[in-house]
Amino acid sequence: MVNLTRGEAEAQITEAMVKFEREYKGRGPEEAKTFIIEEHVFVRLRGVLTPAERQLAKADDSATGRKLIKQVRRELIEKARYLLEVIISDVLGMKAVSLHTDISSVTGERIIVFTLESIPRFKNEEF
Repeated sequence: MVNLTRGEAEAQITEAMVKFEREYKGRGPEEAKTFIIEEHVFVRLRGVLTPAERQLAKADDSATGRKLIKQVRRELIEKARYLLEVIISDVLGMKAVSLHTDISSVTGERIIVFTLESIPRFKNEEF
């Protein structure tokens, strides 16, 4: 059992993800929110594109720019996958068995989805 309420766990994950973005990528999101639903953790980060990425996404050959943004961001996440899994493990006390992510080069929103090894049980929730 997680010794936190669902809301406390979601807030701690959000805070850690924002810190990760700032330290690992040099800037944090404008807005962040985490949702834990059954064995999934959904992290929504809004406003994550750098000014240079926004310009690249608007360029004349924007399809190539958008593809490049997604490719670079995907590689950065893969290189930091362990750090992200540690965030989940530290807060929830359980392993993330998979991680999926995508970023919109149009809206500047990134979604990260973790699948947990089991459904967490939170303080003050009945099962």
